[in-house]
Amino acid sequence: MLVATWNLENLYRPGGPSGPKDDAAYEAKLAALAAVITELDPTLLAVQEVGDTEALHDLVDLLGSGWSVATSRFPDSRGIRVGFLGRLPFEVLADTNAFPAKLVPVQVDDSGLEVSVAGRGFLAVEADTGGGPLRAAVAHLKSKLLSYPNGRFHPLDEGERARFGAYALYRRTAEATALRALAVDLLAGEGRTRDVLVLGDLNDGVQAATTQILLGPPGSEIGTPGYDHDDKGDATRLWDVAPLIPAEQRYSRINSGRRELIDHVLLSHRLVHRTVEAGTGLPGNSAPALPSVGPDPEARRGAPGSDHAPVWVRIG
Repeated sequence: MLVATWNLENLYRPGGPSGPKDDAAYEAKLAALAAVITELDPTLLAVQEVGDTEALHDLVDLLGSGWSVATSRFPDSRGIRVGFLGRLPFEVLADTNAFPAKLVPVQVDDSGLEVSVAGRGFLAVEADTGGGPLRAAVAHLKSKLLSYPNGRFHPLDEGERARFGAYALYRRTAEATALRALAVDLLAGEGRTRDVLVLGDLNDGVQAATTQILLGPPGSEIGTPGYDHDDKGDATRLWDVAPLIPAEQRYSRINSGRRELIDHVLLSHRLVHRTVEAGTGLPGNSAPALPSVGPDPEARRGAPGSDHAPVWVRIG
């Protein structure tokens, strides 16, 4: 079984403010995405940046029959949302953007505006793999690429840059906390025997505080002395598979020439100990070939494929 996550980068039908400008560019994008998914051949694929749900169905039509599809009801202000594609039938367990109880609203701009929900919804599904139920949640946390008032992508001064960097971090931290609350529900204290995954574009690296929130109790990460020793925390932990990815593949985006792994797959105890291999891009390839992106997301409008690489894990 291969499970993966992939940010599809502005999957819109042509003609809208963020989609390709014409049918030819749209068809080229779909063809490039479909070619990767076909070769990857995932059992379950978590996707992000689905702008038009119709566009996702256009993509699925290129993949052939037998795919299940679900998308979140909670897009962001640009209309992008998360979803799942699967070779197995699945049912939706949760579709939510709510912050957990006791987490207060967070400030998001200079006006003092506060939000009490995630910018994009979290979607959780359950599939029957034949060896028991598989529960998976997908998320797309607040971007590190900052935007400023009046549609600007560049700050007026360093003070504005610092403030809006803080607002983005407040929001991403709150969203990570909300996603962890959903993971707690999916695990239900049974991580030793229950198959649970959390996947998506977390918009931060492996050691970032926001990513670490999702792991749960510390102490037995992959590569540490405690990994091979069971303890009571195993029931509620998640493990990031990043250390299992070969070093030369350990990135999913190139930002201003710098390789970074911001797309993640996290597994429950039973799943991580059944993992055969993990990687980015396509299995068998040494390293993903990706464009380098800058601070202006409009620069790649209509470009084929995606500026992210899939991140995948093969489970035995």
